[in-house]
Amino acid sequence: MTVVRGLREALVLFVIAALVVAVAAALWVAVAGGDYTSRFGIALMVAGALSGVTGDLTLSRMGMLDARATFGVAPEREEAGGGRVLTGVGIFLFVGLPLILAGVLLIT
Repeated sequence: MTVVRGLREALVLFVIAALVVAVAAALWVAVAGGDYTSRFGIALMVAGALSGVTGDLTLSRMGMLDARATFGVAPEREEAGGGRVLTGVGIFLFVGLPLILAGVLLIT
């Protein structure tokens, strides 16, 4: 059941990212002009790269390591994801990489 929940979460994240990118690409075309398909592909690749890098809470946790160590508090645990099933690797593989591949296919 965890696999199904993870794939469902990845699908929801993918659809939300694609919708946000579609709106951003439409605004980009409205402001600067140009071809919608190529702008949508570029925006998909950027969103995929960003979600692959920042999809986990690692970046926000790294900033707090020094402060937590100063006060003698242990680092945050990985289970504190707020009910998420996918890890950072899962978000990269099932959300970020498909967004990047879709963007590459739209550009070519």
